[in-house]
Amino acid sequence: MSVHKSKQPSLAQLRAFAAVAEHLHFRDAAAAIGMSQPALSGAVSALEEALGVQLLERTTRKVLLSPAGERLAVRAKAVLDAVAELMEEAEAAQAPFTGVLRLGVIPTVAPYLLPTVLRLVHQRYPQLDLQVHEEQTSSLLEGLAAGRLDLLLLAVPLGVPGVTELPLFDEDFVLVTPEGHPLGGREDIPRDALRELRLLLLDEGHCLRDQALDICREAGREEGAAVTTTAAGLSTLVQLVAGGLGATLLPCTAVEVETGRAERLQTGRFAAPAPSRRIALAMRTGAARQAEFEVLAGAMREAMAGLPVRILPPEE
Repeated sequence: MSVHKSKQPSLAQLRAFAAVAEHLHFRDAAAAIGMSQPALSGAVSALEEALGVQLLERTTRKVLLSPAGERLAVRAKAVLDAVAELMEEAEAAQAPFTGVLRLGVIPTVAPYLLPTVLRLVHQRYPQLDLQVHEEQTSSLLEGLAAGRLDLLLLAVPLGVPGVTELPLFDEDFVLVTPEGHPLGGREDIPRDALRELRLLLLDEGHCLRDQALDICREAGREEGAAVTTTAAGLSTLVQLVAGGLGATLLPCTAVEVETGRAERLQTGRFAAPAPSRRIALAMRTGAARQAEFEVLAGAMREAMAGLPVRILPPEE
C-alpha cells in the first residue's frame, strides 16, 4: 500500500478509526458515533489509503488492530482530543467575561481603584480570570503593543497611535501640607500658590510627576524651580510632607488612604476649576474584545460612582 502524500485524513475518518480501536467491533463502533456500519467501514478504509498503512486485521468474527494501528490509534485520539479542546476554547471565546484578562495599572491608581475593580469582577464576572500587573505608563504601553497585556487602567490622554481610550472619570488634585501650613485646610487655594511652594514629587517615569509639573507650569512656576526631594510612591511622599519637608499634590482617590496613614497633615482644595487628571481604560484599537471592554468600562463607571470623582459618559 503506497502513501498518498496529497491526501489528508479527515476528522470523520479519524473518529471512525478511533471508535473501532476502542470497541474492536464495527457495529458497536458505528452505534457509538452515530454512523452506519458501511459508512464506518468505508471511512476506515479511506484512512488506511490516505495514510498508506494497514490499521486493522479483519476476520469473520472480530476486529484486531495491526501493530501500526495500535500506535496510530493513540495519535488519532490525541488529535481528536485537541480538536475538542479547540472547539471548547472557541466557544469560551464567544462568551464575554470568561478566560484570562491581563490588566495593567499604574502605581498612582492601583492601590486606590483596585479594591473597587476587584470587587466588581468578583461579583459580576466570576468566570473572568483577572490578572493584574502594576507598572509605569511606558512599560504598560509596551506590554499592550506586544500583546503581553490586554487592557490598561491609567491616566490619559496618551496620544499613542493604535491605542483607544475609554474615559472613566476626572478627579481633582488636592494640596497636602504639614499641619499649621498657611494653605492647610483652605478650600479656595489659587493655582499661583504653587509658584513658591516647596513641592515634593514622584520619581522620573511616573505620569503623576509629569502632571504635577504641568500644573505648576500653568500656575506660572519657573521651569527650573528646584525639586529637591522625590519619592518612589505616594505613601512616601505623604510621609515626607508629614515630616515637614514640603507639600505635595494628591489625586482625590488617594487622599483617604494616604493621609489616614500619617498624622500632622492637612489637605487644601483649589479654587475652581481645580487641577485634575482623567483616568481611562486603554486597549489596542480594533481589539477582538473591544465590545467586552466597552461593557466593562460602563460597569466600572457605575462601580466608581461612589468615589470622589466625576464620572464621564461613554464617548460616542
